Amino acid sequence: MNRRTLLKRTLAVSAVGVAASAGLLTPGQVLAAYPKGAFEAKDTAGALSGAVGSSSFEDSGDIKIKAPDIAENGSVVPVTISTGMAAESITILADSNNSPLVGSFNLQGAEPFVSTRIKMGKTGNVLAVVKSGGKLYANKKEVKVTIGGCGG
Repeated sequence: MNRRTLLKRTLAVSAVGVAASAGLLTPGQVLAAYPKGAFEAKDTAGALSGAVGSSSFEDSGDIKIKAPDIAENGSVVPVTISTGMAAESITILADSNNSPLVGSFNLQGAEPFVSTRIKMGKTGNVLAVVKSGGKLYANKKEVKVTIGGCGG
């Protein structure tokens, strides 16, 4: 490392340190919004209301949920949600979990497709809620969770 690089890095670290100590850089300004009430809700209606602002939705066959019928390991259940609607957000809930909200994805013009792995404590429905045009649409699929892959 030459002297010029050392001086540039030292100056950069010093500037960030001064800005942080002066209160110009605070973690609250950097972190994303966290819907605390939605993640602490114990039922699907409360979780959905906290995540997207409403708990009423219409059933829709336009929402495709790809998930296994039987999940041998409830801690890693692959789920893929897609739709042909112009979606603003996609929210995934597992109604049998103690905390049903799995995640809410704001799409803002992106392709309406989400693929993730979720944790399910026991057999239950995976509910996909799509917000499109200010309205909520949902579809669900039952996933049977087995212990040790014995099918029971």
